Amino acid sequence: MKILALDYGAKTVGAAVCDTSLRVVQGIEVIRRDRENKIRKTLVRIEELIGEYGIDMIVLGLPLNMDGSAGERAGRSEEFAELLRRRTGLSVCLHDERLSSVEADERMKAAGVPAEKRKMLIDMVAAEVILEDYLASQQAAAGENGTLPGAAQPEGESHGRI
Repeated sequence: MKILALDYGAKTVGAAVCDTSLRVVQGIEVIRRDRENKIRKTLVRIEELIGEYGIDMIVLGLPLNMDGSAGERAGRSEEFAELLRRRTGLSVCLHDERLSSVEADERMKAAGVPAEKRKMLIDMVAAEVILEDYLASQQAAAGENGTLPGAAQPEGESHGRI
């Protein structure tokens, strides 16, 4: 199974993939657009990535509030997830992405990435964090109930950080 993780934002979408072992995660790009509602080219690029990497499922970051409630951004991510399902025919799992951008920035700082470069890469590295966290949650679930790591969860179900 190959998974594409997306960090969906107002004007950018960070993308990361994992290998078939579900152990190696790699950021691949940041898809940029001029305006939030101009999504067609973004969807076309995501479809290209799906074909290029042989993607079997998508994990989409769900930006919950710190108290776990869903705000406006979470609603937009849920709408985007449904759009992705319809356009690609793939399973799309929403995964809690709280603090993924903070962790991404800390990783890049620790690696000595200059501030300007961090701004350009933050969404891609956040997608890596989302995918790593999703895979870890699948590993934990496998230990608890005997399912295989990386097995798709029911569409729309949110998993992850608490």
